Amino acid sequence: MVFLVLLCISADSFSQSIKKENLGRGVNTQYSEHWPVISPDGKTIYFLREDDPVNFGISGDIWYSYLQSDGIWANAIHLGAPLNSLDGGSVCSVTPDGNTLLLLGSYRKGGRIVFDGFSISRRTADGWGFPQTIVIKNFYNDNEHWSGYLSNDGKKLFTGIQRKDSYGECDIYISFLQSNNVWTEPMNLGSTINTSEMEEDAFLASDNLSLYFESKGHGGYGGFDVFMSKRLDDTWKNWSVPVNLGPEINTKKDEQEYYIDAKGEYAYFASKDNSFGDLDIFRIKLPEKVKPNPVVLVYGNVYNSKTGEPVVSGIRYEILPGGEESGTANSDPNDGSYKIILPYGKNYGFSAKADGFYSVSENMDLTGISAYKEIKKDLYLAPIEIGEVVRLNNIFFDFDKSELKQESYPELNRILKLLNDYPNIEIELSGHTDNIGKTEYNQTLSEKRAGAVAEYLFEKGISKNRVLVFGFGESKPLGSNETEQGRQKNRRVEFKIIKK
Repeated sequence: MVFLVLLCISADSFSQSIKKENLGRGVNTQYSEHWPVISPDGKTIYFLREDDPVNFGISGDIWYSYLQSDGIWANAIHLGAPLNSLDGGSVCSVTPDGNTLLLLGSYRKGGRIVFDGFSISRRTADGWGFPQTIVIKNFYNDNEHWSGYLSNDGKKLFTGIQRKDSYGECDIYISFLQSNNVWTEPMNLGSTINTSEMEEDAFLASDNLSLYFESKGHGGYGGFDVFMSKRLDDTWKNWSVPVNLGPEINTKKDEQEYYIDAKGEYAYFASKDNSFGDLDIFRIKLPEKVKPNPVVLVYGNVYNSKTGEPVVSGIRYEILPGGEESGTANSDPNDGSYKIILPYGKNYGFSAKADGFYSVSENMDLTGISAYKEIKKDLYLAPIEIGEVVRLNNIFFDFDKSELKQESYPELNRILKLLNDYPNIEIELSGHTDNIGKTEYNQTLSEKRAGAVAEYLFEKGISKNRVLVFGFGESKPLGSNETEQGRQKNRRVEFKIIKK
Protein backbone atom coordinates (compact mmCIF):
# COMPACT_ATOMS: atom_id res chain seq x y z
CA MET A 1 0.00 0.00 0.00
CA VAL A 2 1.26 3.44 -0.86
CA PHE A 3 2.23 5.60 2.09
CA LEU A 4 0.90 9.15 1.62
CA VAL A 5 2.46 12.02 3.53
CA LEU A 6 -0.31 14.59 3.61
CA LEU A 7 0.03 18.31 3.30
CA CYS A 8 -0.52 19.90 6.69
CA ILE A 9 -0.24 23.64 7.19
CA SER A 10 -0.39 25.52 10.45
CA ALA A 11 -2.76 28.45 10.57
CA ASP A 12 -0.27 30.74 12.29
CA SER A 13 2.25 30.29 9.46
CA PHE A 14 0.26 32.45 7.06
CA SER A 15 0.58 36.13 6.63
CA GLN A 16 -2.55 38.13 7.30
CA SER A 17 -2.93 38.85 3.59
CA ILE A 18 -3.00 35.17 2.59
CA LYS A 19 -5.48 32.96 4.37
CA LYS A 20 -6.53 29.39 3.77
CA GLU A 21 -10.19 28.68 3.04
CA ASN A 22 -12.03 25.50 4.03
CA LEU A 23 -13.95 24.15 1.01
CA GLY A 24 -17.00 23.69 3.19
CA ARG A 25 -19.29 20.92 4.35
CA GLY A 26 -20.12 19.77 0.84
CA VAL A 27 -16.58 18.38 0.65
CA ASN A 28 -15.43 18.06 4.25
CA THR A 29 -16.98 15.93 6.99
CA GLN A 30 -16.07 14.40 10.34
CA TYR A 31 -14.05 11.88 8.34
CA SER A 32 -10.61 12.45 6.81
CA GLU A 33 -10.56 14.13 3.36
CA HIS A 34 -7.22 14.49 1.61
CA TRP A 35 -5.23 14.11 -1.63
CA PRO A 36 -7.25 16.74 -3.58
CA VAL A 37 -7.07 16.84 -7.36
CA ILE A 38 -8.71 19.91 -8.88
CA SER A 39 -9.82 20.03 -12.52
CA PRO A 40 -7.99 22.71 -14.53
CA ASP A 41 -11.13 24.88 -14.73
CA GLY A 42 -11.39 24.79 -10.93
CA LYS A 43 -14.96 23.45 -10.99
CA THR A 44 -14.56 19.77 -10.07
CA ILE A 45 -12.50 18.28 -7.27
CA TYR A 46 -11.57 14.64 -6.67
CA PHE A 47 -10.25 13.53 -3.31
CA LEU A 48 -9.86 10.59 -0.91
CA ARG A 49 -12.24 10.15 2.00
CA GLU A 50 -11.45 7.62 4.71
CA ASP A 51 -13.78 5.67 7.04
CA ASP A 52 -17.06 6.71 5.39
CA PRO A 53 -19.53 3.79 5.64
CA VAL A 54 -20.19 4.09 1.90
CA ASN A 55 -16.57 3.25 1.07
CA PHE A 56 -15.54 -0.04 -0.50
CA GLY A 57 -11.92 0.02 0.66
CA ILE A 58 -10.33 0.31 4.08
CA SER A 59 -7.70 2.86 3.03
CA GLY A 60 -9.97 5.50 1.51
CA ASP A 61 -12.16 5.82 -1.57
CA ILE A 62 -12.41 8.42 -4.35
CA TRP A 63 -15.13 11.04 -3.93
CA TYR A 64 -15.83 14.13 -6.02
CA SER A 65 -17.69 17.42 -5.79
CA TYR A 66 -18.49 20.20 -8.25
CA LEU A 67 -18.61 23.95 -7.76
CA GLN A 68 -22.17 25.28 -7.93
CA SER A 69 -23.21 28.58 -9.48
CA ASP A 70 -23.39 30.18 -6.04
CA GLY A 71 -19.73 29.36 -5.38
CA ILE A 72 -20.53 26.60 -2.86
CA TRP A 73 -19.20 23.08 -3.35
CA ALA A 74 -22.00 20.54 -3.81
CA ASN A 75 -22.37 17.56 -1.50
CA ALA A 76 -19.64 15.12 -2.47
CA ILE A 77 -20.52 11.95 -4.39
CA HIS A 78 -18.84 8.56 -4.04
CA LEU A 79 -17.28 7.74 -7.41
CA GLY A 80 -18.34 4.11 -7.20
CA ALA A 81 -17.01 1.11 -9.07
CA PRO A 82 -14.88 0.35 -10.96
CA LEU A 83 -12.54 3.18 -9.86
CA ASN A 84 -13.18 2.40 -6.19
CA SER A 85 -12.52 -1.16 -5.08
CA LEU A 86 -11.69 -3.27 -2.06
CA ASP A 87 -8.24 -1.69 -2.22
CA GLY A 88 -9.62 1.84 -2.36
CA GLY A 89 -8.56 4.10 -5.23
CA SER A 90 -6.53 7.24 -5.91
CA VAL A 91 -6.80 9.91 -8.60
CA CYS A 92 -3.45 11.40 -9.63
CA SER A 93 -4.69 13.94 -12.18
CA VAL A 94 -7.60 14.91 -14.43
CA THR A 95 -7.35 16.26 -17.99
CA PRO A 96 -8.81 19.69 -18.91
CA ASP A 97 -11.76 18.13 -20.72
CA GLY A 98 -12.69 16.29 -17.51
CA ASN A 99 -12.97 13.02 -19.41
CA THR A 100 -9.73 11.24 -18.49
CA LEU A 101 -8.34 10.33 -15.06
CA LEU A 102 -4.85 9.12 -14.22
CA LEU A 103 -5.07 6.62 -11.36
CA LEU A 104 -2.52 5.09 -9.04
CA GLY A 105 -1.92 1.36 -9.54
CA SER A 106 -2.97 -1.33 -12.00
CA TYR A 107 -6.59 -2.43 -11.80
CA ARG A 108 -7.49 -6.11 -12.02
CA LYS A 109 -10.79 -7.78 -12.77
CA GLY A 110 -12.57 -8.68 -9.58
CA GLY A 111 -12.08 -5.33 -7.93
CA ARG A 112 -8.46 -5.48 -6.82
CA ILE A 113 -5.63 -3.01 -7.42
CA VAL A 114 -1.95 -3.91 -7.74
CA PHE A 115 -0.09 -0.87 -6.46
CA ASP A 116 2.53 -0.68 -9.15
CA GLY A 117 2.38 1.70 -12.12
CA PHE A 118 -0.60 3.70 -13.31
CA SER A 119 -3.95 3.32 -15.05
CA ILE A 120 -6.17 5.50 -17.23
CA SER A 121 -9.95 5.68 -17.04
CA ARG A 122 -12.06 7.49 -19.63
CA ARG A 123 -15.56 8.82 -19.20
CA THR A 124 -18.32 6.98 -21.08
CA ALA A 125 -22.01 7.73 -21.53
CA ASP A 126 -22.67 5.44 -18.55
CA GLY A 127 -19.93 6.64 -16.19
CA TRP A 128 -16.24 5.78 -16.00
CA GLY A 129 -14.69 2.98 -18.03
CA PHE A 130 -12.65 0.22 -16.45
CA PRO A 131 -9.13 1.56 -15.84
CA GLN A 132 -6.55 0.40 -18.34
CA THR A 133 -2.94 -0.02 -17.21
CA ILE A 134 -0.61 2.23 -19.19
CA VAL A 135 2.57 0.77 -20.63
CA ILE A 136 5.81 2.55 -19.71
CA LYS A 137 9.01 1.22 -21.24
CA ASN A 138 11.34 -0.33 -18.65
CA PHE A 139 9.29 0.96 -15.75
CA TYR A 140 10.34 -0.03 -12.25
CA ASN A 141 10.44 1.62 -8.85
CA ASP A 142 12.80 0.70 -6.01
CA ASN A 143 10.89 2.70 -3.40
CA GLU A 144 7.61 2.03 -1.58
CA HIS A 145 6.47 5.58 -2.41
CA TRP A 146 5.56 6.79 -5.87
CA SER A 147 3.45 9.48 -7.48
CA GLY A 148 2.28 10.47 -10.95
CA TYR A 149 0.90 13.39 -12.93
CA LEU A 150 -0.43 13.51 -16.51
CA SER A 151 0.13 16.84 -18.26
CA ASN A 152 -2.83 18.79 -19.63
CA ASP A 153 -1.93 17.94 -23.23
CA GLY A 154 -1.94 14.22 -22.38
CA LYS A 155 1.56 13.75 -23.78
CA LYS A 156 3.83 13.92 -20.73
CA LEU A 157 3.80 11.73 -17.64
CA PHE A 158 5.69 12.84 -14.52
CA THR A 159 6.57 10.18 -11.97
CA GLY A 160 8.15 10.35 -8.53
CA ILE A 161 10.09 7.07 -8.27
CA GLN A 162 13.48 5.65 -7.32
CA ARG A 163 15.64 4.07 -10.01
CA LYS A 164 19.28 3.18 -10.61
CA ASP A 165 20.10 6.67 -11.89
CA SER A 166 18.34 8.49 -9.04
CA TYR A 167 20.40 11.02 -7.11
CA GLY A 168 18.98 9.84 -3.81
CA GLU A 169 15.63 8.38 -2.90
CA CYS A 170 12.64 9.19 -5.13
CA ASP A 171 13.48 11.53 -8.02
CA ILE A 172 11.18 13.20 -10.52
CA TYR A 173 11.15 11.63 -13.98
CA ILE A 174 9.32 12.31 -17.23
CA SER A 175 8.00 9.94 -19.94
CA PHE A 176 6.58 10.92 -23.33
CA LEU A 177 3.62 9.33 -25.10
CA GLN A 178 4.58 7.70 -28.40
CA SER A 179 2.38 7.08 -31.42
CA ASN A 180 1.96 3.40 -30.42
CA ASN A 181 0.50 4.51 -27.04
CA VAL A 182 3.58 3.26 -25.18
CA TRP A 183 5.32 5.72 -22.88
CA THR A 184 9.06 6.22 -23.17
CA GLU A 185 11.41 5.03 -20.44
CA PRO A 186 11.37 7.48 -17.51
CA MET A 187 14.02 10.21 -17.93
CA ASN A 188 15.50 11.87 -14.85
CA LEU A 189 14.88 15.64 -14.83
CA GLY A 190 18.43 16.24 -13.63
CA SER A 191 20.30 17.59 -10.64
CA THR A 192 18.73 21.05 -10.67
CA ILE A 193 15.42 19.44 -9.66
CA ASN A 194 16.55 16.23 -7.94
CA THR A 195 18.82 15.95 -4.87
CA SER A 196 20.30 13.29 -2.61
CA GLU A 197 17.06 13.46 -0.60
CA MET A 198 13.50 12.76 -1.79
CA GLU A 199 11.57 14.62 -4.51
CA GLU A 200 8.06 13.63 -5.53
CA ASP A 201 4.51 14.77 -6.35
CA ALA A 202 5.46 16.80 -9.42
CA PHE A 203 2.76 18.99 -10.95
CA LEU A 204 3.24 20.72 -14.31
CA ALA A 205 1.15 23.88 -14.47
CA SER A 206 -1.06 24.62 -17.45
CA ASP A 207 1.57 26.93 -18.97
CA ASN A 208 3.64 23.80 -19.77
CA LEU A 209 6.65 25.50 -18.16
CA SER A 210 6.14 25.83 -14.40
CA LEU A 211 6.93 22.68 -12.41
CA TYR A 212 5.78 22.45 -8.79
CA PHE A 213 7.14 19.63 -6.66
CA GLU A 214 7.87 18.56 -3.09
CA SER A 215 11.42 18.13 -1.85
CA LYS A 216 13.38 17.40 1.31
CA GLY A 217 16.68 18.25 -0.36
CA HIS A 218 16.48 21.92 -1.37
CA GLY A 219 16.32 23.35 2.13
CA GLY A 220 13.37 25.24 3.53
CA TYR A 221 11.11 25.56 6.52
CA GLY A 222 10.58 21.93 7.51
CA GLY A 223 10.60 18.41 6.06
CA PHE A 224 8.94 18.37 2.65
CA ASP A 225 8.61 21.86 1.18
CA VAL A 226 6.90 22.86 -2.07
CA PHE A 227 9.10 24.41 -4.79
CA MET A 228 8.61 25.84 -8.26
CA SER A 229 11.03 25.72 -11.20
CA LYS A 230 10.68 26.91 -14.80
CA ARG A 231 11.58 24.79 -17.81
CA LEU A 232 14.29 26.54 -19.85
CA ASP A 233 14.22 24.52 -23.10
CA ASP A 234 12.66 21.52 -24.79
CA THR A 235 15.16 18.96 -23.47
CA TRP A 236 13.24 18.81 -20.17
CA LYS A 237 16.61 18.63 -18.40
CA ASN A 238 17.38 22.33 -18.06
CA TRP A 239 15.49 24.09 -15.29
CA SER A 240 15.71 27.31 -13.36
CA VAL A 241 16.91 27.14 -9.75
CA PRO A 242 13.91 25.94 -7.70
CA VAL A 243 12.16 28.66 -5.67
CA ASN A 244 10.66 27.86 -2.29
CA LEU A 245 6.99 28.92 -2.25
CA GLY A 246 7.62 30.71 1.01
CA PRO A 247 6.28 30.73 4.58
CA GLU A 248 2.72 31.36 3.39
CA ILE A 249 2.79 27.81 1.96
CA ASN A 250 5.62 25.92 3.67
CA THR A 251 5.87 25.27 7.41
CA LYS A 252 7.87 23.17 9.86
CA LYS A 253 5.64 20.26 8.92
CA ASP A 254 5.59 18.25 5.68
CA GLU A 255 3.89 19.92 2.70
CA GLN A 256 2.68 17.46 0.04
CA GLU A 257 -0.13 16.74 -2.44
CA TYR A 258 -0.36 20.31 -3.66
CA TYR A 259 -2.60 21.05 -6.66
CA ILE A 260 -3.19 24.22 -8.69
CA ASP A 261 -5.99 25.28 -11.02
CA ALA A 262 -5.32 26.47 -14.58
CA LYS A 263 -5.82 30.08 -13.63
CA GLY A 264 -2.89 29.77 -11.24
CA GLU A 265 -4.86 31.54 -8.54
CA TYR A 266 -5.36 28.87 -5.88
CA ALA A 267 -3.51 25.90 -4.46
CA TYR A 268 -5.52 23.06 -2.89
CA PHE A 269 -4.28 20.97 0.04
CA ALA A 270 -5.32 19.10 3.20
CA SER A 271 -4.98 20.29 6.79
CA LYS A 272 -6.20 19.45 10.30
CA ASP A 273 -6.16 23.08 11.44
CA ASN A 274 -9.72 24.44 11.81
CA SER A 275 -11.16 21.28 10.26
CA PHE A 276 -14.60 19.79 10.83
CA GLY A 277 -13.10 16.54 12.03
CA ASP A 278 -9.87 15.01 10.85
CA LEU A 279 -8.10 16.24 7.71
CA ASP A 280 -10.12 18.71 5.60
CA ILE A 281 -9.44 20.15 2.16
CA PHE A 282 -8.56 23.84 1.92
CA ARG A 283 -7.40 26.26 -0.70
CA ILE A 284 -5.06 29.24 -0.51
CA LYS A 285 -4.19 32.01 -2.95
CA LEU A 286 -0.79 31.60 -4.56
CA PRO A 287 1.75 34.37 -3.95
CA GLU A 288 2.33 36.37 -7.14
CA LYS A 289 6.02 35.46 -7.32
CA VAL A 290 5.29 31.75 -7.77
CA LYS A 291 2.24 31.87 -10.05
CA PRO A 292 2.50 30.10 -13.42
CA ASN A 293 2.38 31.98 -16.71
CA PRO A 294 -1.12 32.83 -17.99
CA VAL A 295 -3.04 30.43 -20.22
CA VAL A 296 -6.34 30.38 -22.10
CA LEU A 297 -9.07 27.88 -21.30
CA VAL A 298 -11.04 27.26 -24.49
CA TYR A 299 -14.41 25.59 -24.07
CA GLY A 300 -17.51 24.89 -26.09
CA ASN A 301 -19.44 22.10 -27.75
CA VAL A 302 -18.89 19.97 -30.82
CA TYR A 303 -21.82 19.99 -33.26
CA ASN A 304 -22.85 18.39 -36.51
CA SER A 305 -22.77 21.40 -38.86
CA LYS A 306 -25.77 20.10 -40.79
CA THR A 307 -28.14 19.01 -38.02
CA GLY A 308 -26.87 21.06 -35.07
CA GLU A 309 -26.79 17.94 -32.90
CA PRO A 310 -23.87 17.34 -30.48
CA VAL A 311 -21.17 14.93 -31.64
CA VAL A 312 -18.85 12.77 -29.55
CA SER A 313 -15.39 13.41 -30.94
CA GLY A 314 -11.71 13.78 -30.33
CA ILE A 315 -10.14 17.24 -30.24
CA ARG A 316 -6.75 17.99 -31.75
CA TYR A 317 -4.84 21.23 -31.34
CA GLU A 318 -1.69 22.16 -33.21
CA ILE A 319 0.90 24.90 -33.31
CA LEU A 320 0.92 27.03 -36.44
CA PRO A 321 2.55 27.48 -38.87
CA GLY A 322 4.12 24.02 -38.72
CA GLY A 323 1.06 22.04 -37.68
CA GLU A 324 2.88 20.17 -34.91
CA GLU A 325 0.35 18.46 -32.66
CA SER A 326 0.33 20.21 -29.31
CA GLY A 327 -2.27 18.08 -27.55
CA THR A 328 -5.50 16.13 -27.70
CA ALA A 329 -8.76 15.99 -25.78
CA ASN A 330 -12.16 14.33 -25.98
CA SER A 331 -15.64 15.79 -26.00
CA ASP A 332 -18.11 14.69 -23.35
CA PRO A 333 -19.90 11.50 -24.45
CA ASN A 334 -23.26 12.89 -23.29
CA ASP A 335 -23.42 16.48 -24.54
CA GLY A 336 -20.40 16.97 -26.82
CA SER A 337 -18.84 19.64 -24.59
CA TYR A 338 -15.06 20.05 -24.51
CA LYS A 339 -12.32 22.02 -22.76
CA ILE A 340 -8.68 22.52 -23.68
CA ILE A 341 -5.87 24.57 -22.17
CA LEU A 342 -3.64 26.60 -24.50
CA PRO A 343 -0.42 28.15 -23.15
CA TYR A 344 0.13 31.70 -24.32
CA GLY A 345 2.76 32.84 -26.81
CA LYS A 346 1.79 30.75 -29.86
CA ASN A 347 -0.69 30.63 -32.72
CA TYR A 348 -2.93 27.55 -32.56
CA GLY A 349 -5.20 25.66 -34.88
CA PHE A 350 -7.71 23.25 -33.39
CA SER A 351 -10.51 21.04 -34.60
CA ALA A 352 -12.76 18.13 -33.70
CA LYS A 353 -12.39 14.71 -35.32
CA ALA A 354 -14.91 11.90 -35.82
CA ASP A 355 -15.45 9.15 -38.39
CA GLY A 356 -17.59 10.18 -41.34
CA PHE A 357 -17.02 13.92 -40.82
CA TYR A 358 -14.68 16.61 -42.09
CA SER A 359 -13.23 18.83 -39.37
CA VAL A 360 -14.11 22.51 -39.59
CA SER A 361 -10.95 23.91 -38.03
CA GLU A 362 -10.57 27.07 -35.97
CA ASN A 363 -7.55 29.14 -35.02
CA MET A 364 -6.52 31.31 -32.11
CA ASP A 365 -3.50 33.61 -31.96
CA LEU A 366 -2.27 33.83 -28.36
CA THR A 367 1.05 35.54 -29.02
CA GLY A 368 -0.09 38.72 -27.27
CA ILE A 369 -1.95 37.36 -24.24
CA SER A 370 -0.92 38.67 -20.84
CA ALA A 371 -3.60 37.35 -18.46
CA TYR A 372 -5.70 34.24 -17.88
CA LYS A 373 -8.77 34.07 -20.11
CA GLU A 374 -11.70 31.77 -20.78
CA ILE A 375 -12.98 31.80 -24.36
CA LYS A 376 -15.99 29.96 -25.75
CA LYS A 377 -15.53 28.47 -29.19
CA ASP A 378 -17.93 25.87 -30.57
CA LEU A 379 -16.49 23.38 -33.06
CA TYR A 380 -18.26 21.86 -36.03
CA LEU A 381 -17.98 18.63 -37.95
CA ALA A 382 -19.28 18.57 -41.51
CA PRO A 383 -20.77 15.24 -42.65
CA ILE A 384 -19.02 13.92 -45.74
CA GLU A 385 -22.08 14.15 -47.98
CA ILE A 386 -22.92 15.56 -51.38
CA GLY A 387 -23.88 19.22 -51.14
CA GLU A 388 -22.08 19.86 -47.87
CA VAL A 389 -20.18 23.17 -47.80
CA VAL A 390 -17.13 23.57 -45.55
CA ARG A 391 -15.45 26.87 -44.72
CA LEU A 392 -11.66 26.57 -44.56
CA ASN A 393 -10.94 28.79 -41.56
CA ASN A 394 -7.25 27.96 -41.44
CA ILE A 395 -6.36 29.00 -44.98
CA PHE A 396 -4.36 32.22 -44.71
CA PHE A 397 -3.31 34.92 -47.19
CA ASP A 398 -1.54 38.20 -46.72
CA PHE A 399 -3.69 41.28 -47.27
CA ASP A 400 -4.57 41.73 -50.91
CA LYS A 401 -2.48 38.68 -51.90
CA SER A 402 -3.26 35.25 -53.30
CA GLU A 403 -0.11 33.41 -52.21
CA LEU A 404 -0.76 30.84 -49.50
CA LYS A 405 0.90 31.50 -46.14
CA GLN A 406 2.80 28.73 -44.40
CA GLU A 407 0.14 28.52 -41.68
CA SER A 408 -2.24 27.17 -44.34
CA TYR A 409 -0.41 23.89 -44.90
CA PRO A 410 -1.98 21.86 -42.04
CA GLU A 411 -5.46 22.74 -43.37
CA LEU A 412 -4.43 22.02 -46.94
CA ASN A 413 -3.12 18.63 -45.89
CA ARG A 414 -6.46 17.81 -44.26
CA ILE A 415 -8.23 18.47 -47.56
CA LEU A 416 -5.60 16.34 -49.28
CA LYS A 417 -6.22 13.50 -46.83
CA LEU A 418 -9.97 13.70 -47.42
CA LEU A 419 -9.49 13.38 -51.19
CA ASN A 420 -7.07 10.49 -50.74
CA ASP A 421 -9.30 8.67 -48.26
CA TYR A 422 -12.33 9.09 -50.53
CA PRO A 423 -10.96 8.61 -54.08
CA ASN A 424 -14.36 9.15 -55.71
CA ILE A 425 -15.07 12.50 -54.09
CA GLU A 426 -15.10 15.59 -56.30
CA ILE A 427 -15.20 19.08 -54.84
CA GLU A 428 -15.90 22.65 -55.84
CA LEU A 429 -13.48 25.24 -54.43
CA SER A 430 -14.79 28.79 -54.17
CA GLY A 431 -13.16 32.05 -53.16
CA HIS A 432 -15.05 35.00 -51.61
CA THR A 433 -14.22 38.58 -50.58
CA ASP A 434 -15.80 41.48 -48.76
CA ASN A 435 -16.97 44.58 -50.69
CA ILE A 436 -13.91 46.76 -49.97
CA GLY A 437 -12.36 47.70 -53.32
CA LYS A 438 -13.56 47.44 -56.88
CA THR A 439 -15.95 44.63 -57.78
CA GLU A 440 -13.83 43.45 -60.73
CA TYR A 441 -10.68 43.34 -58.62
CA ASN A 442 -12.40 41.36 -55.86
CA GLN A 443 -13.69 38.90 -58.43
CA THR A 444 -10.17 38.28 -59.73
CA LEU A 445 -8.67 38.01 -56.22
CA SER A 446 -11.27 35.44 -55.15
CA GLU A 447 -10.52 33.32 -58.23
CA LYS A 448 -6.78 33.45 -57.58
CA ARG A 449 -7.15 32.44 -53.95
CA ALA A 450 -9.35 29.44 -54.72
CA GLY A 451 -6.93 28.61 -57.53
CA ALA A 452 -3.98 28.66 -55.14
CA VAL A 453 -5.64 26.01 -52.97
CA ALA A 454 -6.40 23.89 -56.03
CA GLU A 455 -2.82 24.15 -57.30
CA TYR A 456 -1.50 22.83 -53.98
CA LEU A 457 -3.76 19.79 -54.30
CA PHE A 458 -2.73 19.22 -57.92
CA GLU A 459 0.95 19.39 -56.96
CA LYS A 460 0.30 16.66 -54.38
CA GLY A 461 -1.16 14.32 -56.98
CA ILE A 462 -4.89 15.07 -56.98
CA SER A 463 -6.37 14.82 -60.48
CA LYS A 464 -7.57 18.12 -61.93
CA ASN A 465 -10.89 16.61 -62.95
CA ARG A 466 -11.77 16.16 -59.25
CA VAL A 467 -11.55 19.85 -58.36
CA LEU A 468 -13.57 22.72 -59.85
CA VAL A 469 -12.48 26.29 -59.09
CA PHE A 470 -14.75 29.32 -58.83
CA GLY A 471 -14.39 32.89 -57.65
CA PHE A 472 -17.49 34.73 -56.48
CA GLY A 473 -15.91 37.97 -55.33
CA GLU A 474 -18.26 39.91 -53.07
CA SER A 475 -21.47 38.44 -54.53
CA LYS A 476 -22.21 35.83 -51.80
CA PRO A 477 -21.71 37.48 -48.39
CA LEU A 478 -22.34 35.54 -45.19
CA GLY A 479 -22.46 38.65 -43.01
CA SER A 480 -22.98 42.37 -43.26
CA ASN A 481 -20.24 44.31 -45.02
CA GLU A 482 -21.09 47.26 -42.77
CA THR A 483 -19.06 45.78 -39.86
CA GLU A 484 -15.53 44.39 -39.63
CA GLN A 485 -16.91 41.22 -38.07
CA GLY A 486 -19.22 40.74 -41.02
CA ARG A 487 -16.50 41.49 -43.56
CA GLN A 488 -14.26 38.95 -41.87
CA LYS A 489 -16.94 36.28 -42.37
CA ASN A 490 -17.17 37.21 -46.03
CA ARG A 491 -13.42 36.82 -46.70
CA ARG A 492 -13.18 33.05 -47.08
CA VAL A 493 -12.36 29.97 -49.13
CA GLU A 494 -14.85 27.10 -49.09
CA PHE A 495 -15.24 23.72 -50.65
CA LYS A 496 -18.43 21.90 -51.56
CA ILE A 497 -18.73 18.15 -52.11
CA ILE A 498 -20.32 17.65 -55.51
CA LYS A 499 -19.72 13.92 -55.98
CA LYS A 500 -19.01 11.06 -53.61
